[in-house]
Amino acid sequence: MSVDAKLVKELREKTGAGMMDCKQALVKSSGDLDKAVDFLRKSGIAKAEKKVSRVAKEGMVYSYIHQGSRLGVLLEIGCETDFVAKTEGFQELAHNVAMQIAATNPIALCREEVSQKVIDREKEIYTEQAKSSGKPDNIIEKMVEGRLNKFYQETCLLEQNFIKDPDKKLKDIITETLAILGENITVNRYVRFAIGEDT
Repeated sequence: MSVDAKLVKELREKTGAGMMDCKQALVKSSGDLDKAVDFLRKSGIAKAEKKVSRVAKEGMVYSYIHQGSRLGVLLEIGCETDFVAKTEGFQELAHNVAMQIAATNPIALCREEVSQKVIDREKEIYTEQAKSSGKPDNIIEKMVEGRLNKFYQETCLLEQNFIKDPDKKLKDIITETLAILGENITVNRYVRFAIGEDT
């Protein structure tokens, strides 16, 4: 099957994937643009893992202001090239990450960034709660560990369930986009502002 060059160009602009990858995806999906995007996503996840170590020195600062202008997010999100930073797929990801931050107000990007002081406080609370149940020490330890993991999943941005698809974590959405765009993507930093709240 021959593929229209305009269609290849459109898919490349939409996803940022390589020219040959776009062509192959369109051939496999009989020229259907949406199916070609899905094909790129599925085939790219395995390759994505290899790209995580590459330096993401380009990217953008994305701003999201929620309706009513009482809540906003500034997000720095990185990729490897300026070309990918301008693609629809990358900008959509930036928007989704910023919306996630606005909705959930995470305390850290990942569990490694949660301060030891916060972890110690949470452990103390969970230990007291578990002790009141009268369970033996080895069970208490497991209960505390389980609750701490749940705490990370609720408060660390990359571990949170994605607000638009709770079956996936935010880091899964980033990996899927990374697979399509063919470049490493990093969430570097963010600030959430809300009227009347300390940042």
